[in-house]
Amino acid sequence: MSPLYIILIVVTGVTLLLLMVLKFRLSAFVALLITSIIVGIMAGMPLDKISQSIQDGMGSTLGFVATVVGLGAIFGQMLESSGGARSLANYLLKKFGQKNASWALMISGFIVGIPIFLDVGFIILIPIVYALTRDTKRSVLYYAIPLLAGLAVTHTMVPPTPGPTAVSEILDVELGWVVIMGLLVGIPTAAIAGPLFGRFIANRLYIPVPEIFQDMAKDEGKDQKSLPSFGVIAALVMTPLLLILMGTFINLGVDKGVLENTILTRVLIFIGHPFTALIIATLLSILLCLKHGLSRQTILDLSTKALGPAGIIILVTGAGGVLKQILVDSGIGKMLAESLADSSIPIIVLAWVLAALVRITQGSATVAMITAAGIISPLLSTFNLNQPNVALVVIAIAAGATILSHVNDSGFWIVSKYLGMNEKQTLRSWTVMETIIAVCGLAFTLILSLFFR
Repeated sequence: MSPLYIILIVVTGVTLLLLMVLKFRLSAFVALLITSIIVGIMAGMPLDKISQSIQDGMGSTLGFVATVVGLGAIFGQMLESSGGARSLANYLLKKFGQKNASWALMISGFIVGIPIFLDVGFIILIPIVYALTRDTKRSVLYYAIPLLAGLAVTHTMVPPTPGPTAVSEILDVELGWVVIMGLLVGIPTAAIAGPLFGRFIANRLYIPVPEIFQDMAKDEGKDQKSLPSFGVIAALVMTPLLLILMGTFINLGVDKGVLENTILTRVLIFIGHPFTALIIATLLSILLCLKHGLSRQTILDLSTKALGPAGIIILVTGAGGVLKQILVDSGIGKMLAESLADSSIPIIVLAWVLAALVRITQGSATVAMITAAGIISPLLSTFNLNQPNVALVVIAIAAGATILSHVNDSGFWIVSKYLGMNEKQTLRSWTVMETIIAVCGLAFTLILSLFFR
């Protein structure tokens, strides 16, 4: 196959995917599977080989992702139901004071966005934003944008949230490295897109608390005694991250010969595996819910509820794994990699651009991340990247998939309605904030790549 025909196959595949999702309103899961089959046929794969690649790609991807995303969903649901997110935000606001409330909200969103979905975290914490807006008479954007920036950054860049977890598995990189790179890129990105941009846009676009939500602002502050303490919640959120990082570094030490391969190191590596770390964190979060009066049946019902949205993400991720497997087994990935290896396009930039194009066209950040990961994965072996650099590719994909949220993204409408903005105002605030995250994410990823050659 000529390089031109290979590029034609990839472009056709992505175009068909977008057409099925946008025009025919097919589920992303079904659309990705159909795209994979068509790409395999265009590449000349035997039909029985295509079927085997679908099975292999789905199985190899879901073995890891289903476990991590499922556990992460239950963990996040327990923290939400216990009042942990509200407790964390209230504590930080008290410590930072009203003057620095925007920074407190950014940090709250940054921490809450690790275990809890962005839209859920936003809805839980928005009454705090309303109360601050009412008390200070500022634009609601002064407080809402920092909160949203914190939530958006960690939701897309820091595992165990579904997006970076799925991309990490498709690109075969340890979650510990993705956590490190996500935090290094995410912290300055959230600061720029959050408090700094929030202050800028609030001075140019005054939005009061929507009238229909005025009562939520008045009710904020009640029943605080029943919430869990900040220390408990912070420790819970950090538990899986610290365990995963511990396992990653001990494993690295053993591989490099710095640490001996003993029973103790093997046990610590096992405890630091994402499966074990999340099981421990989930059990602790269940104990927290029991302590705060939730019945065992309620906890079971909440756990079942949490697995609903997680199931959709898991299936879409599996379909992304199928696309990757088709590209590998057909040889397209290798040939495309050899063509790109001779070009001057850095792999980080290519990954970001692919994710950004899919995101802008069809709206879903998750679909954009998984599609880009499926195309990029077969290319990585040619570039001979180490684990930190592959982790940076994951972050580049996450950043690209954040760009330019507009009317085809459900997040756009949630923010619009809860902040009482029309479409133009939402584009000037939320959409610009998301684009700042994408651009800053790429810039900081490129800077970090200079230190991990």
